[in-house]
Amino acid sequence: MKDNPVSAINMEPMGDVSSPNNLSPEGLGFMCGLEIHQQLATGKLHSRMPSELYDYGLDEIPKNWPRSHRKLRAAQGEGGRVDITARFESRRNRSFIYFQSPNAGLIELDEAPPLGHDNNAVDVVLTIAAMMNAKPVSSMQAMRKTVVDGSNTSGFQRTTLVATNGFIDTDLGDVGIDVICLEEDSARKLETESTTDGEVVSYTLDRLGVPLVEIATAPDIQTPEHAKQVASMLGTLLRQTRRVRRGLGSIRQDLNVSIACGVRVEIKGCQDLDWIPRIIEIEMARQLHMYRLANQLREEAELPPLPPDRRLDSIPVENRVAISAVSRLPLETNDLTNLFAHSTSDMVHKSISSGSLVLALKLKGFAGKIGSKELDDTGAQLPRLGRELASAAKQAGVAGIFHSDELPAYGITESEVNLVRKELELSESDAFVLCVAPKWQAELALESVLLRARKAFHRIPGEVRNVVIRKGSPEDGTTSAMRPLPGGARMYPETDIQVLNLDSKRWDKIQLNLPMDNQQRLLRLQKYDISSNQVEAILGNELDDIFISGVTDKELSSPILPAKPWASILLDNSRSDISKKSEISISDVSWELLALLVYSKEQGILTREGIVPIGSKYLLSIEEDFSTFDKKITWISKTAAIEGFTPADSSSVEEAIDIIIADKLDFIKDKGMSAVGPLMGMVMAKLGGSADGKLVNSLLVKKIKNIDKL
Repeated sequence: MKDNPVSAINMEPMGDVSSPNNLSPEGLGFMCGLEIHQQLATGKLHSRMPSELYDYGLDEIPKNWPRSHRKLRAAQGEGGRVDITARFESRRNRSFIYFQSPNAGLIELDEAPPLGHDNNAVDVVLTIAAMMNAKPVSSMQAMRKTVVDGSNTSGFQRTTLVATNGFIDTDLGDVGIDVICLEEDSARKLETESTTDGEVVSYTLDRLGVPLVEIATAPDIQTPEHAKQVASMLGTLLRQTRRVRRGLGSIRQDLNVSIACGVRVEIKGCQDLDWIPRIIEIEMARQLHMYRLANQLREEAELPPLPPDRRLDSIPVENRVAISAVSRLPLETNDLTNLFAHSTSDMVHKSISSGSLVLALKLKGFAGKIGSKELDDTGAQLPRLGRELASAAKQAGVAGIFHSDELPAYGITESEVNLVRKELELSESDAFVLCVAPKWQAELALESVLLRARKAFHRIPGEVRNVVIRKGSPEDGTTSAMRPLPGGARMYPETDIQVLNLDSKRWDKIQLNLPMDNQQRLLRLQKYDISSNQVEAILGNELDDIFISGVTDKELSSPILPAKPWASILLDNSRSDISKKSEISISDVSWELLALLVYSKEQGILTREGIVPIGSKYLLSIEEDFSTFDKKITWISKTAAIEGFTPADSSSVEEAIDIIIADKLDFIKDKGMSAVGPLMGMVMAKLGGSADGKLVNSLLVKKIKNIDKL
């Protein structure tokens, strides 16, 4: 990240952490960049498999899906070093179960070499690069990025740099686009089960290998609100290509945030754009609180203070502080299981009964500094070291920890707290942490707690954090630690994929065929005889290209369609209903079929009510000859007649209406024009669904008006 000068580099940072929305970004030396990950609507990147996703939970996975059991380990990178993130993950003692979906083959299982880049995916990312004024690289070299959390069967993710040095124009000036990459998405996690031997994590492979465009901005974002605007603009630009996936989880925003007295952290899980400002403000408050806590610890330990700006840090001083922290906080755990043998805490009692131990860790000088739960002005939890220690412990797979600043609580009594303090020989200024888990896991968790406590003497650690989610949305904007920030040893060349050289003609073609922006799309739709509500809905659902194809005889195989009925059918549930009735994926219900059905209706071959059943029957008639347009229309006409979906002529409709009106004359005189709705249903039922709804409605209205005049 580039330096962002602050107004007074030697002045202590100002601000009340209990009012994060009132913190001054400029005064605190705020820096922020975004990373956007967007799934592309193409086939998988390196396997030529479809990118179809299956919305199954663990209990819904079909029994015929093959499954594989794996354990991964960290290996040295090209430079001979093991990445810090990989090393940490490998210590968690986890194993993995992979469910092989129909769109996952040997490549997804890492049992066959990958294929070259999907050409469509490359074209989409080049288009995005051109829209952001970026400069493409001449040779695209796939790289392996080490990932050992189990989300990639190979232990790495494939990433290809496509373009650099772009920008977008915002209200607060240009925001640079540092890199644009094409990469594989990871496997989708289903469930994590804790066992005495470690965690067992289940994944499905449907998402693994789906192409993503990764866009990383420069740290040019000025304020938390500006971050929201930039994220919104990038999302809009991506959707303008009409070649990215839509829906929950198809786009992810990561935030890179720091203030001068903190360091860069990467925050994942920012799905809702409206939450971005609050998440950033709370992170600023957290970094400010931890800076002040570090100086409090240093002062009590008679160590040099931490400068207010990270650029003023002295390596010799920080080394001295680190040595002192290790001396003050040695790794010494104590087994206190016997003290809790008769504990009134249900959780502690059940855990001990199942073979877990109660291990304790002394934290010299930390009494009152770990903190207990309090809320800020916005209702979010105030930053406190206790949450950081708990996050560190949870990375070892435990549910949590107990610490002395919050005890007695959770069924642990004051007498038990006093026994612990006595056993550990604590002074009034000392704190302790308890972990209840199997021995290996409790030891790993407390080691993680200790390492995080030592880091409290320094600036916050550079790490990847995750937004705390409850019931599918952010709990309050706070975050928890996931893993350390990856180092340079994480990335190395992919030797199984040939370098892709960019032909100048390909780039020129991309630049000459950029997608329209939203204003251009709006003006294009306004030329047709459809309502403003339909225009808005078509644009909102990104159906304008499909609409234009239907009314201009482009791409779709049917003749030109009238604008109003074509817009109506695109916006109703017919396509989804055809999919459900035929039990065929909605992606296999083509727009060409929908256009064919609308054409048949407009030509008087098929009733409106027949669109779904005839469309479903069409999809299931796999042995029929649909090789030409005429053969398709002939089949629809014949089948509609057999199934009773051929429109009745106007004389038959009028005759049925007259019969219904004569029978319900008193009802009509009582209800007036309000009788139209109920009578519509009666007429349609009498005609067996063979009438045109518009015709029935217009004739009913006309005849009831005449009755009112009598």
